[in-house]
Amino acid sequence: MAGKWRQTTLGEATDFLSGGTPSKDCVAYWGGSIPWLSAKDMKRFVLEDTEDHVTEDGLRNGTKLMPKGTVFLLTRGMTLLNDVPVSMARCAMTFNQDVKALRPKKGVVPEFLPYLILGQKSRLLNLVDLAGHGTGRLNTDELKSLDVLVPSEPEQQAIAHVLGSLDDKIELNRRMNETLEAMARALFKSWFVDFDPVRAKAEGRDPGLPKTLAELFPDSFEDSEMDEIPKGWRVGHFGDVADNPRKGVRPNEIETTTPYIALEHMPKRCIALSDWGTAAGIESGKFVFHAGEILFGKLRPYFHKVGVAPVDGVCSTDILVVGARSQDWFGFVLGHVSSDGFVEYANAGSTGTKMPRTNWGDMAKYPLVLPTEPLARAFTELIRPATSRILASIHQSRTLAGLRDTLLPKLISGELRIRDAEHIMAEVT
Repeated sequence: MAGKWRQTTLGEATDFLSGGTPSKDCVAYWGGSIPWLSAKDMKRFVLEDTEDHVTEDGLRNGTKLMPKGTVFLLTRGMTLLNDVPVSMARCAMTFNQDVKALRPKKGVVPEFLPYLILGQKSRLLNLVDLAGHGTGRLNTDELKSLDVLVPSEPEQQAIAHVLGSLDDKIELNRRMNETLEAMARALFKSWFVDFDPVRAKAEGRDPGLPKTLAELFPDSFEDSEMDEIPKGWRVGHFGDVADNPRKGVRPNEIETTTPYIALEHMPKRCIALSDWGTAAGIESGKFVFHAGEILFGKLRPYFHKVGVAPVDGVCSTDILVVGARSQDWFGFVLGHVSSDGFVEYANAGSTGTKMPRTNWGDMAKYPLVLPTEPLARAFTELIRPATSRILASIHQSRTLAGLRDTLLPKLISGELRIRDAEHIMAEVT
């Protein structure tokens, strides 16, 4: 083994710090600008923000602020026992008691620390305690006593650089997908909710569109049961342009390698579905879906879980498969079904107190204003490249993540040298 590696323990290499939760009964503690990390945020390796935020009062009453670069490890409430939830903060943030904050001690390069933790994945999974904790727990004392190999600091920096370049590309893809989705949402809202091009033409202003597109919009409005709508458009329902291809399949009819998407795989407010498992171990019926169809989480619809399927596969029966009746209407259907207004409508009509569910029958009745078919086709043609790029980047990121996961344990153990890893990366990327 080239270079000097030292045998130590995780506790000798790392400081473990505990977080906490300010009282949820005190409104003065919540809704501030300081990120507060919990298990639900730890689905990404790089963290730039969290779902919940605390105030300065909240910070002083029940939690702890950690600086940018802190590594967080979920130790209680693990929801995916085939993974080790580790995240690195790109900004200062607080955290709750289910998470440990890890800070490197002398001799450990900060950028290397998350990979040192991830490199122990199989060993950490063996430490997960399910006794009395169905969601899984890692004991801090056992974590601290875990023996690890730490290379020289130059070697640590080199390993962090190689693996970090892969994670940087994955993060770049995620940000690009967010940008593409935001652009598509903004265009949909402008055309089909706010009717901006119609208003511009009605007021004698340039709608700011190419001539062929501008000609597809009318230059006036007319009355309807939904107030004023663009002239020549009509009031209809979501079911006029979308359907629910409800194709069920039994467990014994599903290949174990078939991609499987459950609600936990679906992010909130994001059409890019980058995570899925396999059908191995499935014991109940599922729904079949195809790449390009839209998946809508019908259980607790207020979570706003809606996305475009990146592969053919099967999904939980708590997910509705939605397709456009004609591919010309794909963009219009996606724009509506992923909108806040549609999700709020579905949630308002859901049934059940603790676990409310919506259904296709109610979703199909969602009232909307239907443009002409040529305009719907034009919108789909405009956003197709964006959705295709989103799906392509998802597959690229999974390939990069697979490469990282292959290289990581070999680099951390010293089995693979940096120059060899760089050669492998050059061939794949």
